Amino acid sequence: MDFFTPVVDDPYWFGQIAAANALSDVYAMGGVPKTAMNLVCFPVKQMDISVLRLILKGGIDKIKEAGVVLVGGHSVEDSELKYGLSVTGLIHPKNVLKKQGIKTGDRLILTKPLGTGLINTAIKGNIAPVSVVEEVTHIMAALNRDAAEIMQEFPVNACTDITGFGFLGHLAEMIQGTKMSVKIQAKSVPFIPEALEYAKIGFVPAGTYKNKEFRQNMVEILPSVDPFFEDILFDPQTSGGLLICVDEKKADQLLEKIRKKGMQRASVLGTVFSDPKEIITVA
Repeated sequence: MDFFTPVVDDPYWFGQIAAANALSDVYAMGGVPKTAMNLVCFPVKQMDISVLRLILKGGIDKIKEAGVVLVGGHSVEDSELKYGLSVTGLIHPKNVLKKQGIKTGDRLILTKPLGTGLINTAIKGNIAPVSVVEEVTHIMAALNRDAAEIMQEFPVNACTDITGFGFLGHLAEMIQGTKMSVKIQAKSVPFIPEALEYAKIGFVPAGTYKNKEFRQNMVEILPSVDPFFEDILFDPQTSGGLLICVDEKKADQLLEKIRKKGMQRASVLGTVFSDPKEIITVA
């Protein structure tokens, strides 16, 4: 179940993003979402009901795109607008993908660019141009369905979707307790270019600092990496991409198929190796 507060002003797109975000949990586990229930908190005395109609339309359109059936919902009058979905999916018990399960030599593939949290902070500060707003909106509203379907054809050992804990936060969850470490190539990390610009002028969401504080003992960023790039790596994402851990012999083939499906900025960005220190090194 995912509740979602607005990150864009357009209620229709807000509904699409919220739905994509909720559906992603099932995709990340290798499942196929089948049904969804609307969950709404709405300030009916402060906001026109037409806003809610557009939010629900956006959610329904995204649900239809995913081939999912809406089976009802619940609504609550609240002082803050929230919208989300409770999603049910199907998967064979033997095929469930978990966050942990990485193996020595595995490659890491990220399917969407990072930086949505920084961009959304800039949107709130009224400094992001329309072109950037449109770009980040489409990125967040894009389903992880195609990537999830493609990875079923390959020896994937672990997977997660990148959301509020940021890229490094979710990667830390993947290696914790595994006696494995990861080396990330900073130059291979896909990100929205404007996000780095906003980081440099201080438009950094509060969640970034919380993510850094929580996981800094598991991360080593080498001096050669732009210090502001760290903000992108810890940036809390909204409806981020899948982080896929796949056998090294199949990584390039998996990446090629993902890119052919339109995810052009997907990238192989890291390698897993045996190391009881359980450290993420960014070089």
